[in-house]
Amino acid sequence: MIPVGDRAADPGVLTLADYEALASFRYAVRRYLAFAEAGARSVGLTSQQHQALLAIKAHPAPKPMSIGDLAAQLLIKHHSTVELIGRLEKAGYTQRAVDDDDRRKVLVSLTDHGEAVLAALSANNLNELRVIAPAFSGLLGQLEKLSGD
Repeated sequence: MIPVGDRAADPGVLTLADYEALASFRYAVRRYLAFAEAGARSVGLTSQQHQALLAIKAHPAPKPMSIGDLAAQLLIKHHSTVELIGRLEKAGYTQRAVDDDDRRKVLVSLTDHGEAVLAALSANNLNELRVIAPAFSGLLGQLEKLSGD
């Protein structure tokens, strides 16, 4: 059994306030993720496909993201990423090209259609984040206070 009690007496013991703060934060995160997932579904994407498009767009390197880099970003296996990109490519969201510098690598980029769909989803998600930001800030402040006790 996990002890619940006075953290001052034992810093390893979580208080009821700790659990309440963690539960509230996880609930707020889950609500946002549910909002984002519903948006992705509304345009025919899975949450993972949406995340892949976002990762490809946000990739900072001068050349497009490789399949291997995308797999690492999505925390999935290389072969699963190949299948995911295959589905996105078939739907017209992404395109593949062999890396000129390393012919073993396959690079992935967004098509114009993928860019447009991602832009619409991202605008909606950013608007939702602006609405819920005060609640997240409050929850993060609460967690900071608890961790500093």
